[in-house]
Amino acid sequence: MTYYPQLQTVGDVIKHHAEQRSEHLALICDSRTLTYGELHRRSNRTAHGIKSSGLGPGARIAYLGKESEDYYDLLFGCAKSDTVLVPINWRLAAEEVSHILQDSETRLLFVSEELRSLAEQVRAGLPDLAQVLVMDRDGDAGAGFRAWQAGFNDENHHPVGDSDAAVAQLYTSGTTGLPKGVVLAHRSFFKIREALAEHQLDWIDWRDGDRSLIGIPGFHVGGLWWAMQGFSAGVTNVAMSIFVAYDAVRLIESKGITTACVVPAMIQMMLNDKRATGETFASLRKVVYGGSPISETLLEDGLRVMGCDFAQIYGLTETGNTSVCLPPKAHVPGSPRMKAAGRPYPGVELKILNEQGRALEAHGIGEVCIHTPARMLEYWNNPVATADTLIDGWIHTGDAGYLDDEGYLFICDRIKDVVIVAGENVYPAEVENALTKHPAVVEAAVIGIPDERWGEAVSAFVVCRDGQMVSPRELLMFLKSIIADFKIPTKYEFIDRVPRNPSGKILRRKLRDQYWRHMERKVN
Repeated sequence: MTYYPQLQTVGDVIKHHAEQRSEHLALICDSRTLTYGELHRRSNRTAHGIKSSGLGPGARIAYLGKESEDYYDLLFGCAKSDTVLVPINWRLAAEEVSHILQDSETRLLFVSEELRSLAEQVRAGLPDLAQVLVMDRDGDAGAGFRAWQAGFNDENHHPVGDSDAAVAQLYTSGTTGLPKGVVLAHRSFFKIREALAEHQLDWIDWRDGDRSLIGIPGFHVGGLWWAMQGFSAGVTNVAMSIFVAYDAVRLIESKGITTACVVPAMIQMMLNDKRATGETFASLRKVVYGGSPISETLLEDGLRVMGCDFAQIYGLTETGNTSVCLPPKAHVPGSPRMKAAGRPYPGVELKILNEQGRALEAHGIGEVCIHTPARMLEYWNNPVATADTLIDGWIHTGDAGYLDDEGYLFICDRIKDVVIVAGENVYPAEVENALTKHPAVVEAAVIGIPDERWGEAVSAFVVCRDGQMVSPRELLMFLKSIIADFKIPTKYEFIDRVPRNPSGKILRRKLRDQYWRHMERKVN
């Protein structure tokens, strides 16, 4: 296993490999490549540039754009300058982007050229945003970011922060409709790696010569965490600006990809590609997936066509990504273990609590709580939400599940009203708030329903004002300007009233039951 125990911070990683393997290819993005030495020197310039802007330790630096070498340049530049990277989902609507920039107190925003107009649209309402730098298009001589970066030297920039210092702030949707900033320390990207190496477990392993496909975008903890595992191992990482199954299959074959991190929907799309054969995936030795369970049919197809090992990971942004793993040896079609999320890594503890907060015995169903050294520091500027989720070092996940006699975790349902669409978290309250902004809608209730392709789909129950009507298409077009596309309902039902309990809480389970009653578990 390729493991470097001396690496404890994100800045350590790029500096170490630049010194030890300067000419080794670190990153491939489209037709562009960077060696470890080149990425180290570029991120040094970025770090010096950030410091010259007068931003001190802990300042928030945002990135709004698709995957590119510039994203990782900024990641390492922030780590070296003791600042915190805030990657923003480029699929979000202007209102959502504005909230994140305002909530994070971002002072310096880096934005891709294609999203420049969006940045300009929201900047007027953000007086604290001191500077916006536009990333250069391919072939540009350096009119934006490149020109800015070129004004600084590439000498090592030595950070002062340790492994407990904040390095990234990722936004996750909330039950109240406003996304919360999950603050992650450097340690969030190293603790699980350390545990696997110390116990010589090959659940997620790295070998010399590996080439890693980053299938999940970097504004997700899964994508950022996976990228850091590859960089920490000193392998070549292949980043996609946006996941397209055709391109992913082509890259696996042409670049000799050996390991990849994706969500099950991406596996399905790759297998549906007409070129998907055993020969196409000949170099692939392991696929790590998360975001939702994998169906037995999809696993069988994956094992047959891809011919590689599969490992499932389970966790939250708040847990620093993965806390539980279903290792390759457990991926046996027909085995009861295939219904499990997995077992905790060494050093990670699980407990199941009932509604009274009492720990349950094996097979007792309650809320899944996780104690992991990779856990978040806090929700940014939100002590109330932090106190509700992080209690005595334990992350309360909002997922309902149980542990079997051997410590395997099984997820049965969700306590929190979250819908997961192809790995993207969607909270009903956020969509309901957006729907009720339409003048014809008096109230709405949103749930997740089973979807064969995406795992779950968003479905809305809508109550119109007296004498007013609105079509699903009108609602779709209205929502496009308010929330991201993946949050917009794909199904609408118009009803007379939303069912509520005596205290006024929406009875979503009553609405969900008709869609989930035939399912063994209430997640998909």
